[in-house]
Amino acid sequence: MDDRRRLWLQQLPKIDELMLVLEGQGVADRAPRPLLKELCRAAVERRRRAILAGDGPGEERPPSPTGIVDEIAGQIDRLTTRRLRRVVNATGVILHTNLGRAPLSAAARECLLDVACGYSNLEFDLERGARGLRYDHVRELLCLLTGAEDALVVNNNAAAVLLALNSLAEGGEAVVSRGELIEIGGEFRIPEVMEKGGVRLREVGTTNRTRLQDYREAVNPETRLLMKVHTSNYKIVGFTEETSLRDLVALGRERGLPVLDDLGSGCLIDLDRYGRQREPTVEEVVAAGTDVVTFSGDKLLGGPQAGIILGKRAPLERIRKNPLNRALRIDKLTLAALEGTLIAYLNPRQARAELRVLKALTETPGEAQARGKRLLRKLRAAGINGIDFSLREGVAAAGGGSLPGQEIPTFLVSVTPRTLSASRLEERLRALPVPIVARIDGEEVLLDMRTVAEEEFVFIVAGLRSVILPDA
Repeated sequence: MDDRRRLWLQQLPKIDELMLVLEGQGVADRAPRPLLKELCRAAVERRRRAILAGDGPGEERPPSPTGIVDEIAGQIDRLTTRRLRRVVNATGVILHTNLGRAPLSAAARECLLDVACGYSNLEFDLERGARGLRYDHVRELLCLLTGAEDALVVNNNAAAVLLALNSLAEGGEAVVSRGELIEIGGEFRIPEVMEKGGVRLREVGTTNRTRLQDYREAVNPETRLLMKVHTSNYKIVGFTEETSLRDLVALGRERGLPVLDDLGSGCLIDLDRYGRQREPTVEEVVAAGTDVVTFSGDKLLGGPQAGIILGKRAPLERIRKNPLNRALRIDKLTLAALEGTLIAYLNPRQARAELRVLKALTETPGEAQARGKRLLRKLRAAGINGIDFSLREGVAAAGGGSLPGQEIPTFLVSVTPRTLSASRLEERLRALPVPIVARIDGEEVLLDMRTVAEEEFVFIVAGLRSVILPDA
């Protein structure tokens, strides 16, 4: 080791010296002392290794406590800044999985906050003064809205499917059409979920055609369940044939087998009335005689993440008594938000007005256009230099594994910066205190009005004003 590097090593600050400086600057008041000491050790060790590797500082800049203290203060800033934050979804993907899918309605947020602020009757029957079931808070609503005999809720739809399969078909076979062996988000696949549930997959038919006779011939002494999976995240078109749910239910009754229908994106209203593609409603699936139906709470329903299981009373009781149910059960905050969401559905008009997902899916292009014009006026009135604004037509998407291939007419506020690139502007919008997530088309940043709410205009106007100034 040469003399210069030896000198640099000697000049590395002591941990106690760094702690004194941190205390003097008030940084030590923002984190536990053991954590600060560990950050100091790690910072000094990084510099020690750099010197030994020949990458140490020049003679004119010997190691000093200042740089290390600034680095640690920055680390504490990052640790104490919330990572999970509200963002403005301007992408036009209504159920954007990466952005949290369905935003909660004001009523659902109020229910959640009320329960979060104190104790609750989560598993306490106030009328009897005795222990109750958490599922009872939403069971009646779910049954009333869908016509099901019974219902319970777990933490997401994958959990709902896993629990139902394990409860009804563990150790046996479940018969499923080859064309319905879908892959959901995160590369999880129906066959893998079935395997973890202790169920053997029995594929029938082909990718594009599965007839009732295919199911009938597959039934054997090991069969425990007939399963249908709604292909809500893709479409097969052309030379196709699908066994109807009613025919599958009839076969189940004939052979004494329960039928499970995984809807994925469960919908409680007729979307085709609003120009969207046909999506089976939960009520229709229940009315077909299906024994068990599963679907998500945070997709077309417009509520919190949850897996909803409903159907006939006997299979639901078996599912409820499964010990795995406790590991997958819903928590009190999600339950409160779900109840607030379901109450809105008692009045369909109220549901469309209050639930952002339903509003975004069912409003007319004219309504999106009017909202875009109002935002345009605010942006132009704000006097933001260096940006050109315009309004044009475009298409949005349902997202979240719902309504595959459906292009939803929308209007886009086009933001064209003059002083920086569109990609640089988009980066700066994502770095705001309330990040704005948009999409880029050439040199335009596009804000889709299908997913931008009126109350979010303030974030967009203030955000664009702040990010354009550095290069203006």
